[in-house]
Amino acid sequence: MDDRPEMKAKNQWHRPRIICITGLFAIVIISMVVIAVAQNKILNQKYKYGIVLDAGSSHTSVYIYRWPAEKENNTGMVEQTESCNVEGKGISGYSDEPQKAGESLKKCMDEAKRAIPDFRHRETPVYLGATAGMRLLKKENDAASDKVLESVEKYLQTYTFSYQGARIITGQEEGAFGWITVNYLSDNFRKASGTLGALDLGGASTQITFVSEKRVESPENAIGFRLYGRDYNVYTHSFLCYGKDQVLKIALEKQIPPVSGAETITLEDPCFHSGYIVNKTFQSVFNSPCVKGSNLPEKYFTHIGTGNWTACHEVVRKVFNESSCRYSTCSFNGVFQPPVEGKFGAFSAFFFVMDFLNLTSYSLDEAKEELAKYCATPWNTLKQNHLDVKEKYLSEYCFSGTYILTLLEDGYDFTSVNWKNIEFIKKIGNSDAGWTLGYMLNLTNMIPAEDPDTPPLPYGGYVTLMVLLGLLIPVLGVIACRYFCRPTGSAQKEII
Repeated sequence: MDDRPEMKAKNQWHRPRIICITGLFAIVIISMVVIAVAQNKILNQKYKYGIVLDAGSSHTSVYIYRWPAEKENNTGMVEQTESCNVEGKGISGYSDEPQKAGESLKKCMDEAKRAIPDFRHRETPVYLGATAGMRLLKKENDAASDKVLESVEKYLQTYTFSYQGARIITGQEEGAFGWITVNYLSDNFRKASGTLGALDLGGASTQITFVSEKRVESPENAIGFRLYGRDYNVYTHSFLCYGKDQVLKIALEKQIPPVSGAETITLEDPCFHSGYIVNKTFQSVFNSPCVKGSNLPEKYFTHIGTGNWTACHEVVRKVFNESSCRYSTCSFNGVFQPPVEGKFGAFSAFFFVMDFLNLTSYSLDEAKEELAKYCATPWNTLKQNHLDVKEKYLSEYCFSGTYILTLLEDGYDFTSVNWKNIEFIKKIGNSDAGWTLGYMLNLTNMIPAEDPDTPPLPYGGYVTLMVLLGLLIPVLGVIACRYFCRPTGSAQKEII
C-alpha cells in the first residue's frame, strides 16, 4: 500500500514535462509549415504605369503603358496595356476654338482612369507629345498653337494623374523614339544581331531612322541613346510636309494651272480613278503652309480622275527636289542621308496603306505592277468593292500607294535588291509600332525604381532554418520516448 502513492507521485512529476515536450514538437511542426508557406507564396508583381498621348495631325491616340517597379539595366520593361483613339480631328484642328482641344480627350482619359488602379493614379505620369500637325500650326500661327497646348494642359491637370507636360516634339525625336519602339519590341537591345531601321509615315511628316556605319555629316541628324547598358548613335531625319495628306496638297498644287478671272478650272489627275469627278475648293488645297501659291477660298475646281499609274508616278516624283546636295550623299531636298543599311520596320501609314492595297509581301517591281492595276480600276467598281470605306479615304489610296513606293525608292534610295529588307508592321506583340512606346521607354530612366516584394528570408537562411527545425524533430522524439517509456519500466520494478 505504501508503494502506490510513490508511483503515482512519479507519474504526476513526469506529466508536465511530457506535455511540454509534446507542445514543443507541435510548435516546431507548425513553424515549419508556416515558414514554408510564407517563403514560397506567390509574390504580387508591383507595376508602375504611364500614359502617353500621341497628338497627330489627323487624330489623337492615348496609350497606357506599364512596367515592373524593379528595372533592368536602369530601363523599365515597358508594355502597352490599353490604347484609345480620340474621336474627331487632331488637336491642331481646333485652332479656331482651342478650348475644345482639351475637352476632346475626355472619353479616352476616362478610360485610362478606369484601366489604372486607383492607388497608382497620383504617381502615374501623363505626357502629351504633339507631332507634325502642331508643328505646322506653330509655323503658321504661333499664338493659336500656344492656346491649343494651354487648353490641353489645363484639361489633363483636372485628372489625379501626375501631369508631366504637353509639348510639340521635334521631328528628330519622333523618328528616334519610333526607332526605339521597333527595336525594343523586337528585343534587339538585348541581342547582338543588330538593330532595325525605322520608317514612319504620318499625315503631315515622314521619318527615317537607322544606325549607320558611315559618319553622320550633319549634326542635326545625329542623336544618341543609352539603353540596357549600351550606347547607340543613330541617323534620323523628319521631313515636315511630306506626310501623305500634306504631300497630296503639294501634288495638287503643282498640277493646278494659274487661275485668272472667273473661269472654271478642271484638273485631270492620273492619281485618282477614272470616273472620279468631285468639285473641290481651292481652300482645301491652299490652306496649309506646306503649299505655295494663291489662296482662293471662293473658287472651285473640278477634280477628275484618269487612273494612270505611270503618269501618277511622274506627278509624285515632282514633289522631290533632287537638284542639289552639299554632302557626300543626300536623300532629297538637299538633306544628308547615308546609304540605307540593314533591315527596316515601316509602320503607321506605311503599313495601313500598303496593307489595304495588299502590297506588304510583294517585291518592288511586283508592287508597282499591282498598284498600276489598282489605279486603273474604275471609281464606281472600286466603291462597290469597298462599301465600308469612306469615299475620301478610298479615293486617295492610289496616290498614297504611289507616293510610298516613290518615297522609298526615289527619296530614300531603296532598290529592288534591298526592298526585301523592309517589313511593313502594325504591331509587334501586343504593342503598336510608333514613337510613343519609345518615348515612354526612354522616360522610365527618369522615374525612380521601387523595391520589389521579396520573400521573408534569403534562400540560404531559409534552408538553414528548415534544416535546424528538421533536426529538432527527432531530438524531441527521442526525449519524448525516454519519458514515455521510463514510467512503464519503473512501475514494473515497483510491482516486483
